[in-house]
Amino acid sequence: MPSYDRADKPIHEPRQLKVICIGAGASGLLLAYKLQRSFEKFELTVYEKNEDISGTWLENNYPGCACDIPAHAYTFSFEPNPNWSSVYAGSKEIRQYFVSFASKHELSKYVKTRHQVSKAVWDEIKGVWDVEVANLADGTIIRDSCDMLVNAAGVLNAWRWPTIPGLQDYKGTRLHTANWDESVDLTGKHVGLIGNGSSAIQVLPAILPIVDRVTTFIRTPTWVSPVQALESRKYTDEEREKFVNDPQTLLKYRKELEAGTNGIFPLFIADSAAQKATFESMSAIMKEKLQREDLENLVIPTWPVGCRRLTPGVNYLESLGSSQVEVVYGEIQKITEKGCVSNGQEYPFDVLVCATGFDTSYKPRFPVIGTKGKNLADAWKFEPKSYLGLSVPDFPNYFTMIGPSSPIGNGPVLIAVEAQADYMLKIMNRWQTENIHSLSPKMEAVEDFIAFKDEYMKRTVWERGCRSWYKNNSISGKITALWPGSTMHYLEAIADPRYEDWNFKYVGNRFAFLGNGFSQAESDKTADLAYYIRDKDDGPLISRVKQMKVTSKSGSVSLENARDVIVV
Repeated sequence: MPSYDRADKPIHEPRQLKVICIGAGASGLLLAYKLQRSFEKFELTVYEKNEDISGTWLENNYPGCACDIPAHAYTFSFEPNPNWSSVYAGSKEIRQYFVSFASKHELSKYVKTRHQVSKAVWDEIKGVWDVEVANLADGTIIRDSCDMLVNAAGVLNAWRWPTIPGLQDYKGTRLHTANWDESVDLTGKHVGLIGNGSSAIQVLPAILPIVDRVTTFIRTPTWVSPVQALESRKYTDEEREKFVNDPQTLLKYRKELEAGTNGIFPLFIADSAAQKATFESMSAIMKEKLQREDLENLVIPTWPVGCRRLTPGVNYLESLGSSQVEVVYGEIQKITEKGCVSNGQEYPFDVLVCATGFDTSYKPRFPVIGTKGKNLADAWKFEPKSYLGLSVPDFPNYFTMIGPSSPIGNGPVLIAVEAQADYMLKIMNRWQTENIHSLSPKMEAVEDFIAFKDEYMKRTVWERGCRSWYKNNSISGKITALWPGSTMHYLEAIADPRYEDWNFKYVGNRFAFLGNGFSQAESDKTADLAYYIRDKDDGPLISRVKQMKVTSKSGSVSLENARDVIVV
């Protein structure tokens, strides 16, 4: 058992903290930034399997790949980008945002690319994670260890081929949107496109100008409409120049977009006024763009808006009605050497494009072994259960970025990632400044949270009759991906750790952190020993309600411009 002797040190003297993060996408880079900004005496290694940083935005480079929310609402809260070229930025532009973020804050020193974590085992005696890492450049195996292990590999990261019989029999060129081969020339080709999720919706209009024709296979209808009714367009030179030279104009615009994205949440409540109004308006918009009654019956859902993730679908509906496009509705029975068989008919083509998504079971792709040899893949075999999307019982000092039950489809996502990083660092701060061996959420706390979540989901559109990755690509399964509330609800829910929900294990006396009786201020020769004396009370408010009124700038919106409060 390790020993943390603090007898000769002031209260809360930090010990060395070693963190391993898996993945250098948006979440991993943010964790590195926040750890660097707030901590001393730490060591961080971010293992990234790809040849460079930025995760999904490096991996996804299929034609038309773009963010499905406005780009100015897809930045870290503190790191605006005045140079977005359009409302919905493409993947390469988004990737450059994260590359620039890493460069600006000198985060690359923490990252080891082409290194893939292959195993992680908790050592109960030492209180560390033993981590096995494959060096993909030379095939060697590295053995590392850490006090805190953060899995930031992402939820939409493990792409998969469709489970359709005969896939391997196809003799033409086969592509997956998440593993796109840019050397393949689609010019003049007949393309078969499987799927009508976000990726397929972006691919179709992007390839249509160069291909001869497309046969697109659609299994279910889906809602297609711009977020907040914001159609895609390029920003003018004048707009971009103003964003660069007038930060307040940019801030105002960003806040409007963010508030609009947060304001969408009421439509996710089944049978709400917002849901009913949105259903009618989106149906009308889709009909106007399709201009074909036969396609309306195939494409426009009868289930509520938001049951599946919404997508802007720039020019998708218009493309479906093109003379170059053949829409085949229904299940694909099998894939042959020449094409796909659906409804008993074979449809041949030159190139097969599978926009068939990802493994969203949340099970890690490598063994994660916690206390008493428990494997996380086994624990999550039937249902992935996390504590507030952040951590797992029986897996001490282990955290998940955007784990199960996170607000990944409830509103703005990057601010939720920021909140998760802050929460993890609060836990790490306690570990670093106290005699804590390890900590993990209590099983009963997780079970209570899951029970609350399941009951809440009954009132939402996510439980209605659509196939969605929110419920592991099923129609009637449990909602395992989403938070039971809005993104803003999540920010308040995890603002302060509920330490009563955690099992703490100490080394020696839990009050050993009190040390030699001196404060941190007294041990700093440059500190003000009367820092608490002031001429007015500017200290933080104690009650949550008053804190939030200050944080949310209550009263800053005039009553004339105040929104209606949605009560469901």
